[in-house]
Amino acid sequence: MTQWIFLAAETATEGGLFDFDATLPLMAVQFLLLAAVLNAVFYKPIGNAIDQRDSYVRTTQAEARERLAKAERLAAQYEQELASARKQAQATIAAAQSEADKLAAGQLAEAQREAQAQREQAQKELEQQKQAAMSSLEQQVDSLSREILQKLLGNLAA
Repeated sequence: MTQWIFLAAETATEGGLFDFDATLPLMAVQFLLLAAVLNAVFYKPIGNAIDQRDSYVRTTQAEARERLAKAERLAAQYEQELASARKQAQATIAAAQSEADKLAAGQLAEAQREAQAQREQAQKELEQQKQAAMSSLEQQVDSLSREILQKLLGNLAA
């Protein structure tokens, strides 16, 4: 081992700090071979994978944009349909309410007419009963006044 150290020390003194003999071109060729091997083994597959992933991301983004646009169109369409359905429902409710109001007004008018007729009928019956009571009272008053007159006249004549 010490022999190797001495041998290295002897060669180091020959060229100085940098030795530009045949090792420089050999190192350049080794570097280029290493770069070519690394490019073929690692960089091209990684580049292909990156390109594939990039194309996948781009197609996915394009599909997502299309889906988003379709979803926005459907949302707008559904909003319009919902608005028209609400208007139609409000119109139906208004028509039903109007019809119910007319029906209620008609029934109220009919009930008022019936109540008026019943009131008039009751007034007529009361008037008839009043007339009957008055005639009955007149007969009783007449009979009482005759009895009183007979008693008065009978007491005077006797």
